[in-house]
Amino acid sequence: MKLISLRFGVFALFLTFMNVSAAKTESLVLGGGCFWCTEAAFEMLPGVKSVVSGYAGGATDKPTYEKIGTGRTGHAEVIRIDYDPAEVSLETLLNFFWDAHNPTTLNSQGADHGTQYRSIILYANEAQKLAAEKSMAEAQKTFNAPTVTQIVPLEKFWEAEGYHQDYFANNPHAGYCQFVIAPKIKKLEQELRK
Repeated sequence: MKLISLRFGVFALFLTFMNVSAAKTESLVLGGGCFWCTEAAFEMLPGVKSVVSGYAGGATDKPTYEKIGTGRTGHAEVIRIDYDPAEVSLETLLNFFWDAHNPTTLNSQGADHGTQYRSIILYANEAQKLAAEKSMAEAQKTFNAPTVTQIVPLEKFWEAEGYHQDYFANNPHAGYCQFVIAPKIKKLEQELRK
């Protein structure tokens, strides 16, 4: 009987630990141009547990890459960042966001143009909204042009097709990865070392 009680106690302790660990994860959804770039950038940050490419900010149900490319869905290419706030703060993620893209160009990043490439922060609660507004006000001081980033409530996050997930890691030799993402990642890595 003692052996069964001991096993049950260890199992209960394990479940409690798992629930505590899971409770520490929070999510942030944002977009800064092509999600292949932002996904690769945020995956570098300590404390980030996962980054998922997707779509948000529009009115169309079940958007696809092909549909949002038309510019008629209202959705932006975004990422959902799942992070441990004990390891990385919301403030740090937002500050990194301003470095990871150009928030002063309307509906474009580099050669990517269209509303799906807009700069956007989709907040899940009032705390995220206030943090995003404060962060953007601080970041604005470092730019010569006005930031055009939208700060809007998150209605729904739609996960992108599987071939978009971990795109840079899975396709390092693709032209876009070599000529657009890799230089951006190298620059961000240098910034992180400072």
